Amino acid sequence: MRSVTYSMGVSLDGYIVGPDGDFDWTDPDEELLRFVTDEIRGVDVYVLGRRLYETMLYWETADQDPSLDDSMLEWAAVWNPLPKVVFSTTLSAVQGNARLASGGLTEEIERLRAEPGAGDIAIGGATLAAEAAALGLIDEYRARVYPVLVGGGIPFFPHRERRVYLELLETRTFSSGVVYLHYRVAR
Repeated sequence: MRSVTYSMGVSLDGYIVGPDGDFDWTDPDEELLRFVTDEIRGVDVYVLGRRLYETMLYWETADQDPSLDDSMLEWAAVWNPLPKVVFSTTLSAVQGNARLASGGLTEEIERLRAEPGAGDIAIGGATLAAEAAALGLIDEYRARVYPVLVGGGIPFFPHRERRVYLELLETRTFSSGVVYLHYRVAR
C-alpha cells in the first residue's frame, strides 16, 4: 500500500506561513530545490487544498519565464505532469493535470491507495494535512526546518487531542542551515 506523506517547509517555531501570510523565507537555494525535486519524483499523486493549489498555479506556465534557472525549470518539468487532486468548496474547475476531489478526504485517499503505483501520495496544505492527520491518514512527515522564527501563522503540525509516536527515518542538514527531518508514524 502506498504511503501518504506530508512534506513542507516549516520555521523553527513550527509555522509554514508567518502571521502576515508570508512564506518567502522558504525560497530554496539550488541545493534544496534539487532535493525537493528529487523528493517529488517519488510521488504518484499530490493531494492539496485550494490555497496551495492556487499558489502552485504559477508553475503551470513557469517554463515560459525567461528568468528561471535550470533547477527551477527542472522542478516545473517534474511538477506539471504530476497528477493532482484538489479539495475545495469554492472552486468549480481546476487547470493543468489536476482534478477536483469528488468525495471526502478518507474516501479519496482510500481510492488513491487502491490504485496501482509505487510512488507516494503526497498531501499539501496545512488545513488539508491537519484533517488528514486527525483522521490518521498520514504515514510520514517530512519537514524542512528553516532557521527562522516567524512568531505565529499557520502551524505545520495540527493541534491534536491525541499523541502520535514517530520513528525517525532520515535527517539531513543543508548548507543553507535548513534541516530535513523524515519521520514515519509508528503504528
